[in-house]
This record gives sequence, C-alpha cells and structure tokens, in this order.
Amino acid sequence: MLWDASSINGYAIEASDGRLGGVSDLLFEDGGWDIRWLVVDTGNWLSGRKVLLPLSALGQPDPALRQFPVKLNMQQVKDSPDIHTYMPVSRRMEADVFNYYGGEPYWGGGLIPMSNAMATPLVAPLYSSGSNASDPGGADSQPNGGDPHLRSIAAMTGYHIHASDGEIGHVEDFLVDVVGWRIRYIMVDTSGWWPGEKVLISPLSVREIDWADRQIQLDVKRQQVKDAPPYDPAITVDGAYDEKFLTYYCIGWVEA
Repeated sequence: MLWDASSINGYAIEASDGRLGGVSDLLFEDGGWDIRWLVVDTGNWLSGRKVLLPLSALGQPDPALRQFPVKLNMQQVKDSPDIHTYMPVSRRMEADVFNYYGGEPYWGGGLIPMSNAMATPLVAPLYSSGSNASDPGGADSQPNGGDPHLRSIAAMTGYHIHASDGEIGHVEDFLVDVVGWRIRYIMVDTSGWWPGEKVLISPLSVREIDWADRQIQLDVKRQQVKDAPPYDPAITVDGAYDEKFLTYYCIGWVEA
C-alpha cells in the first residue's frame, strides 16, 4: 500500500493513555531509501519537544481518523532519551532510543555501536527554529565513511531533479510503502519543463544526491521520463502500474 508522505504528516500519535502529538517528519536512509523513524512533535504536552519513535512501536494506521496507535504509554515517551534538535542524530543517539524501547537496531551488530559516528546529516525540520531549513550544510553535512545517512523527507521536498541531459523538475512528494516502510517513488513536478505533468521516478534511478545544492541526479534521460508509464495523482498506484513501471525502466527492488 503506497501513501503520499505528505499525507502522513499531521497524523495523530495515540498512546494507550492519551495523545502524544502529531507526525512532523519521516527519516530515511538515503542508501536503501528505508524509513527508519517517525518524528513526532509533542506540541504543548512536552513544551515543543520532538521525539523519535521506532516503527516497531506503531500499530495499524487509521486513515479515517488520521492517527497511528502506538504500543506505548505517555510516560514511556516522556522518559525516552532526549534527542537534541540542534544537532545531527548520531548512531549513539539512535542506539540509546533502541536500548530504551528494546529491539535490535536496523544496522545490526548489537544495541551499542562500535563508535559514535554520525548518521549525517539530519536536516532542518528536526532542528530548532534558528536553523536554516534550506541549508543542510548548517549541520555536519560531510559523510562519514561507510555510515548510513539519515535524511528528512520534509527537507528533501523541493530538491531539483536532473536527468542525465537536463533538469526535469523538483521533488513534490514521495510515495511510501507503509507495509515495508520504504520510499518507493519520488513524485516530481515537471511544470518548468513539461507543463501540466507530474511524473514518478524510482529511487533506484538516482545516481547521486547533492545535498549542498539541493539536487538529485538521475541516470535516465529526459525522453525516457516522458515515455514512461503515465502517472495520474488521482489514481492509486497499484501492483499493475508498479510492474509496468519497473519493467519499463528495467529495474527492481531487492528485498532484504
């Protein structure tokens, strides 16, 4: 089941004894495009504090009520490790959250990492209001050898998309598989190049991401994008479309 990432923002998070707040962002690894954390804005309950919730804590979403139940109570979340919003989320910070809630970290190898290397950079939406949302370099934007990079969906929205022979538009949204919690498609607004159209791009077609210049470089040409199976935002992307799209681009996901 694919959902627009933007539609998940604002979903209420319902603990067993009350409302924790609302989803304000999703964090993913830019290597595998897997969603790893929900960022929850607790509003006035915890004086504006934002917390990370592991996906393992989520229950079945309720689209009618726009909420996620979680297998936690409010005190558990209140006592969770404080993730400072003015610095990148490090592996140590993630490990602290995993240690607190229990469960194996997604990177494996035990709960405590071998080093305190940063999973860089966690960009603006999780930072304080003094941060520059359009400048991920305001955080430590230098990659640390071999470490996964946690990225913010909210901050990546608006990035310019370049095919191998020119720009095609900008990131408007992401389609997220909420069963496997993976970004399946990047939704691109092509109005500056192909007026009136929106197209989908697979993350598997991404060759490089330039975080400093807020650009995504693809390994496909503009004409390939034009000739791809058409996308209609009013129609749900189903398995038939998925198969046709991936066959056209000769790509496919490798399941973990």
